[in-house]
Amino acid sequence: MAEFIDYYGTGRRKTAVARVHLRPGTGKIKINGKDYDKFVDYFKNAVWEKHAIDPITVVGLENKFDFVVRVHGGGLSGQAGAVRLGVARALLEYDNDLRTELKKMGMLTRDPRVVERKKVGLRKARKRAQFSKR
Repeated sequence: MAEFIDYYGTGRRKTAVARVHLRPGTGKIKINGKDYDKFVDYFKNAVWEKHAIDPITVVGLENKFDFVVRVHGGGLSGQAGAVRLGVARALLEYDNDLRTELKKMGMLTRDPRVVERKKVGLRKARKRAQFSKR
C-alpha cells in the first residue's frame, strides 16, 4: 500500500483560523472544498495572495506541494495571515531545517493584535462622549 504523505499546520490571525495540509504535488490549491488556480482567486487581492504564500516563496518550494486549506472566521485579510502561519508551520513538518530561514523572515510568529473590547460607559474601546467644560 502506498504511503500517504501529508504535512499539517494550523495558523491563526485575529479571529480567523486556517488548517493547512501540504501534499507533494504540482501546486494545486483547494480552499474550503473548492478548487482554485491561484490563491488570488480566493483572496481577490494580490497583496493578500502574496502574504499567504510568502513562506513557500521564501524557501523556494513553489509548485512542489498541493494545498488543501480549511479556513473560517474573520475577513480575507485575517484569513490570509492565518494561511501564512499555517503554511509556515506545515513546512516545518516537512523539513525542520527551514526554521532559521522562516524565523528570520518573521513567518513563525503569531500576530497578537486583536480588536480591543468595548468598555462600559464608552462609545467604543477608547472613544468617550464629548466633554463640555461649561
